[in-house]
Amino acid sequence: MLSAPSSRLVLAIGLAVLAALVGLLLNGDMQVALVMLVGAIAAVLVVAIGGDPAPPPRTDATAADREPGFGEVIEAIAEPVLVIAATRVGAANAAARALLGEHILGEDVRLAIRHPAAAERLLDPGEQLSAAPIHLVGLGTREQRWEMRVRTLATGERVVHLIDRTGNYTADRMRVDFVANASHELRTPLASLLGYVETLADGAGEEPEIRARFLKIMHDEARRMDRLISDLISLSRIEAEKYRAPAESVQLAELIQQVCSELSGSPRAADLLTEIEGVPPVRGDRTQLSQLLHNLIGNAMKYGRAGTPVTVSLRSEGDTMVRFAVTDQGEGIPPEHIPRLTERFYRVDSGRSRSLGGTGLGLAIVKHVVERHRGRFDIASTVGVGTTVTVRLPIEPSVIKS
Repeated sequence: MLSAPSSRLVLAIGLAVLAALVGLLLNGDMQVALVMLVGAIAAVLVVAIGGDPAPPPRTDATAADREPGFGEVIEAIAEPVLVIAATRVGAANAAARALLGEHILGEDVRLAIRHPAAAERLLDPGEQLSAAPIHLVGLGTREQRWEMRVRTLATGERVVHLIDRTGNYTADRMRVDFVANASHELRTPLASLLGYVETLADGAGEEPEIRARFLKIMHDEARRMDRLISDLISLSRIEAEKYRAPAESVQLAELIQQVCSELSGSPRAADLLTEIEGVPPVRGDRTQLSQLLHNLIGNAMKYGRAGTPVTVSLRSEGDTMVRFAVTDQGEGIPPEHIPRLTERFYRVDSGRSRSLGGTGLGLAIVKHVVERHRGRFDIASTVGVGTTVTVRLPIEPSVIKS
């Protein structure tokens, strides 16, 4: 069965033949009839093969109009993307609408992206300048940092790509703060050492009592520097091994007893209470777990009230985890400080921490050790009552019940 176009073509040719026959009957001239027949068939074939002439291209069509998949492409991009036609937002993906608002479609770009540097770049027709990124602060939230890149299409439209650089900015700030804090923490005891050395060199060391007092202070400051440098080295090593899973089988009960024995010389050793149940071994790094225990138990002994118990407990939690906790009865920690306690050099009371020998890195080290062991770390505290620090670590896979 012929299709509609084919049927129309056969009909047109048939009419051309009929017209030629009529011409032959009327004129009686075979040559004229043949010329009419050939011309009519040729005209029919030209129209049938060529089809309707294509309409002229739209000069005002956008990329989205000409390319049906254009909208799908920008929607597939996770970061905010906008298409600007003249000064209006012609298209925006879901990420851009979430950041800037659903109302931005059709809106003036200066209202859609309210930033002076962005407006200057988007209104600048110079392609050479538009290749360089623009850094935007405060777009979305005050803390967010964005990098804006603009490219001009052949249609004259501009594609705006916003890249979230908040994480990079935060990491840079952390590095800068870390170097500044480490320098300050090292400079303070070093300045004290230099001062006492100069004082002794000027003759103050001739009196035995003064010399002994100065030497004790110098010894304490040197020990403080040694602890800080040791903690800095430990933190660096732990971070370097962050993505390397530990491979030792560690019995936490034995390790806790060993650490408590090592702390037996502490003035508060008599306050230590242990509540240890038999638990399966964990897959871990024995040295790092020992440092974790020293830091947590040592902190509880430092900051708990004298004469009150420091309780160290260990038990299983479900079939896949073990739970280690240290509880003190101290002054407690205000809730606004708890989220920042694992930051490097962050202290609730700087003066008290330094006087007790703290480096400000203990909980940062604990956090990184727990992360490397794929565990969980929690701090709960009540002002005036005390603090409980809890670490949950996964049981060694070979002993997990099937």
